[in-house]
Amino acid sequence: MRDESAAAVSARPTAGPQTSREGSRTVTGGRPIESYPPHYETGRSGRRDAYAALDLGTNNCRLLIAEPTPNGFRVIDAFSRIVRLGEGLGNSNRLTEAAIERTVEALRICRGKMKTRAVARSKVIATEACRLAVNGAEFVARVRAEVGLDLEIVDRQTEAYLAVTGCAALADPLAESVVIFDIGGGSTEIAWLDGAAANPSTDPTLRIRAWDSLPVGVVTLAERHGGTEVTRLTFEGMVEEVGDLLSPFAIRAAAAATAPAFHLLGTSGTVTTLAAMHLRLARYERRRVDGLWMSDGEVSDAIEDLLDTRLDQRADNPCIGRDRADLVLAGCAILEAIRRVFPSERLRIADRGLREGLLMNMMREDGVWRRGRYR
Repeated sequence: MRDESAAAVSARPTAGPQTSREGSRTVTGGRPIESYPPHYETGRSGRRDAYAALDLGTNNCRLLIAEPTPNGFRVIDAFSRIVRLGEGLGNSNRLTEAAIERTVEALRICRGKMKTRAVARSKVIATEACRLAVNGAEFVARVRAEVGLDLEIVDRQTEAYLAVTGCAALADPLAESVVIFDIGGGSTEIAWLDGAAANPSTDPTLRIRAWDSLPVGVVTLAERHGGTEVTRLTFEGMVEEVGDLLSPFAIRAAAAATAPAFHLLGTSGTVTTLAAMHLRLARYERRRVDGLWMSDGEVSDAIEDLLDTRLDQRADNPCIGRDRADLVLAGCAILEAIRRVFPSERLRIADRGLREGLLMNMMREDGVWRRGRYR
């Protein structure tokens, strides 16, 4: 049983305070980050303590470097690269040398950014690919020796709680029930938040009534079913597989969708891509995507539009790109399985997640918002 009572998580850090300022910045190594969430302030002004959060997933290597402000934190640098660390993992249970070399190269760039920004404290985590690989520990040792970063392989519960911490601020404050999910490369984390939020600074993990980590993500699902030419029959096969894996959580969270103002809240490249397609964006604009509400019909239309595309069309779409063209429909299948189990009139899109949760946790642990420690 993976449920956890509120008492059991009472020591977990809160999601942190909010502010309404926004800025813009384009960073190296990934698609442009147009603006950060409302509780972010992007840019630089004066000397502050820099924190770094690095999330190494099955598909992506992502870094955020930030400094605390009176009402949250300001992102001063970022990096994102698709490395496909878990490529082929389902067949061999090992990280391949090619995948390791791609990842080590990306981690070196991250290490350089952390050094340049004089990071005072960092958290560097790895998730499903390293959890499953028989050579995961060897990879961690190699990263320590060659890059100088201490990767921590986090368990599934930690990953699920970080996802909630990172994006729960986008939940409707009037909603008495929210299902939050994070579709990753090798796993999908999902949690049921029960009861209305007391106030914006309340620890969102205290509302977790049930959670699970499904051993399926966009990379693993696409490798099993194929992601290049996805027919509707293939798509339904993926949805059915995820639905079966979702069944135990669906039983525990059966009451979620019946609560007043219930809605879904999703964070992943899948949901941000659907949002970008819905908005007909010529290029990805984070400030327009993060926090967007989509109706049930709008989500269905966006998925249908993607199902009608060929691989080359998806690759040419600047909001998808060649690195994700064969993965995005697998992500849509995971989303569709969740929507069928938890019907909702609304889906809120979050372009934030584990890194934001890590940053908030570190800053709260250091008490940066107590006694005006931020400078």
